[in-house]
Amino acid sequence: MGAQRWHDAIGDALQRCDWIALVLSPDAIESTWVKRELLFALQERQYDDKIVPVVSRSCEITELLWTLSQMQMIYFNEDFVGGRRGLLQVLGIGYDANKTA
Repeated sequence: MGAQRWHDAIGDALQRCDWIALVLSPDAIESTWVKRELLFALQERQYDDKIVPVVSRSCEITELLWTLSQMQMIYFNEDFVGGRRGLLQVLGIGYDANKTA
């Protein structure tokens, strides 16, 4: 019963989201649930051009799904400030370049 509620909660959350930030790491690449959620998002029109792969730790993204390489990647693992700026730009949120924290 608990697993079903957890499963339903994930599905409900995915239906309510405007964007999907796919946080990528070696563990995420191996996760069956991350792949299921990504496949779900790719099938839903509401997420057209609204899936943002965010690399938190270096990993082979194509092991999760080959189409990720076609999306604009945000690299927090290489440059946190640049990653933050890139993510905010993709989401259409203003970014103050003078702030470093």
